[in-house]
Amino acid sequence: MTQPNKHHIIVALETFFCPLPDLNLPAPHTCEVREYERTKPDQIAERIRDADIVIITTIPLRAEVLRAEISPQLKVIGVVASGTDSVDLAACRARGIRVANTPHCNTVAVAEHAIASYFAIRRSIALTHTLIRSGEWPKKETLLKTLNGPDGKPPKTCQDEVLGIVGYGAVGKKIEVTARALGMKVLISGRKGAPAPLPDGRTSFETLIRDCSVIILCLPRSSETLNLISETEFNTMKPYAVLVNVSRGGIVDEKALVTALKEKKIAGAATDVYLQEPASPGTSPLLTSNTADLNLVTTPHVAWCAENTNTNYKMALMDNLIGWLTTGEPRYPIV
Repeated sequence: MTQPNKHHIIVALETFFCPLPDLNLPAPHTCEVREYERTKPDQIAERIRDADIVIITTIPLRAEVLRAEISPQLKVIGVVASGTDSVDLAACRARGIRVANTPHCNTVAVAEHAIASYFAIRRSIALTHTLIRSGEWPKKETLLKTLNGPDGKPPKTCQDEVLGIVGYGAVGKKIEVTARALGMKVLISGRKGAPAPLPDGRTSFETLIRDCSVIILCLPRSSETLNLISETEFNTMKPYAVLVNVSRGGIVDEKALVTALKEKKIAGAATDVYLQEPASPGTSPLLTSNTADLNLVTTPHVAWCAENTNTNYKMALMDNLIGWLTTGEPRYPIV
């Protein structure tokens, strides 16, 4: 079903993440485009008041700005990201607002970032970088033991690693291919607490946490996955285990992670995501000054960032818009 309206007001609220593509709509459709590099939450209502289509990445669109009296013309929300947890989907369903995401666009970038993070913590790169710049090498004569895990042994190489992947979507599958090429043994996790028998090729979550030397998280955040990794899991892990989180903040209990590192229950951790973002020492225990001596690598939610990610985002966004205009159905519908 094509759209009866032929002229559309398109409002993009945060183009600093990814520039808009050329919005050449199929005839007879035309558009007026309003681009904002950044938008504060208290500016949303004013900016989307007469929008037909809103394009976002992470800014929250909650029920109050999705009310008919606030955004009466709104018909489509295009999310330039895989995750749509920033959008009140129930409010959209109630009003018949279509929501579409742009999946799989950052698969390669996130997978490569996860593997890079693994090497950074397994080789203690960030920690030794800090120590050598602060003059610790001549003081201690050697920083060799900085690379040792809590078990007192030097770091493992890929051929001796057992990687556990929690979250087996496009990113998880790409990480698996890369890890196997590096010589790692790979296990794929079942759902936490899932009863036997598990699907073919899956390892129970509990077994994976207990047996793997590397654990990479690349799964969506939901009520089921909040604090998926917490004190119980850290107490179960191998002392030489390292943890990489490229999924969403809140999946790892941040306080429990700091405690596990301080008490040397695991060898290291890397995260690209935080419970509250943008993160700072005031909002995340992972970033306070008392974590500076830990084998902890923190990056500011940039795993997705790559030239080909932006190209893919632009193509997927246009596929969604053209699909909705010409058939009534976005290419990648969520609602």
